[in-house]
Amino acid sequence: MNRDQIRSTLKTIIENEIGEVVPDLPDDAKIIEQFGLDSVDVVSLVMHVERHFRVRIGHEELATIDSVGALLDLIEAKSAELAATGRIPPQAAA
Repeated sequence: MNRDQIRSTLKTIIENEIGEVVPDLPDDAKIIEQFGLDSVDVVSLVMHVERHFRVRIGHEELATIDSVGALLDLIEAKSAELAATGRIPPQAAA
């Protein structure tokens, strides 16, 4: 799964979370401020990301994520780790 595919999926997850269409998802968009998320929304968003991409995001990692680009970087890195170990998520294999 390349970055554009991850971005598209992340856009859909965010749209479902906030209940409105997101016109674009630039790397520099601040996740909490841009989309008006509170702490419960962030937890829900992370759970959806973890479930969809079959990755785990630790509290320490989450604390460093403030922008869309940072989240995309983390998802890409974790997906690459899975691929390197042969545990490719079903979505990435397509």
